[in-house]
Amino acid sequence: MAAPSRSVLRVLPRCQSLLFTCRAPSVSCSSLTAHRQQPARSYAAAAAKQKEKKDETVQEKAVKEKKKVDDKNRHKPYGLTAWAPVDDVYMKKVDPFVSTMHLPHSFKSDINKIVVFTENPDQARIAMENGAAVAGGAELVEKILADEITADFYLAEPDIVQKLLPLKNKLRKKFPKSKRGSVGMNIPKMLALFKSGHEYMVEDIYVNTQVATLDMPKEHILENIHAIVKDVASHKPAEFGPFIERGIVCSRSSEGLHITIEELLPQEEKKA
Repeated sequence: MAAPSRSVLRVLPRCQSLLFTCRAPSVSCSSLTAHRQQPARSYAAAAAKQKEKKDETVQEKAVKEKKKVDDKNRHKPYGLTAWAPVDDVYMKKVDPFVSTMHLPHSFKSDINKIVVFTENPDQARIAMENGAAVAGGAELVEKILADEITADFYLAEPDIVQKLLPLKNKLRKKFPKSKRGSVGMNIPKMLALFKSGHEYMVEDIYVNTQVATLDMPKEHILENIHAIVKDVASHKPAEFGPFIERGIVCSRSSEGLHITIEELLPQEEKKA
């Protein structure tokens, strides 16, 4: 019994050195000692079984030690990211939009420059008579792309909108849209709005717009704010509650001041 054990001890160090020095250790080591490693295989199998039993014991212990966490009062329970929020305060976000309206007390002296797209010669004539700067059909597209024609607003009849698609990247938010009221059949009515209309934009959760000038009476300033708030609230999605929650007024060169917005909100917003 002593001789075989000594031979195994002599072979194993040689195998280990091959494992660390040979380019193909698995082939070299097995080919040199395949007929002498029967005892080593039995030891390896026993070690593998012992390791498996140890892993199973650790797993069973971990399961037993796992405790149920009482997280009903936790703000955001770990591992439960889809749980309903426990806070009653969260941000409401609407899709950006642009709207044009008439202010009770206008503070702009210039008339907006309007381009009207129509393929009807009679409608083009009516547009020019009602204050349009330019009126015409698809032939205006190339001139606008070349910056030969620019305007504050662009209006169109529904039938010509498809022919204006090359202008979409050029005009961006000024591109005629029915949601903005810049596409329709009543050209005189659209011109009456956009020639002297006040435009505001809603982005993210803010309405950032000019409402008056500092030399206007405060009553006129409040009436303009009230009109803008009312128009913004008219775009409120049906599933929303109060649409406007606070207001800030400031001049271009001063800090912002909070104003009491509740008195300016429409009646239905107060009940929501």
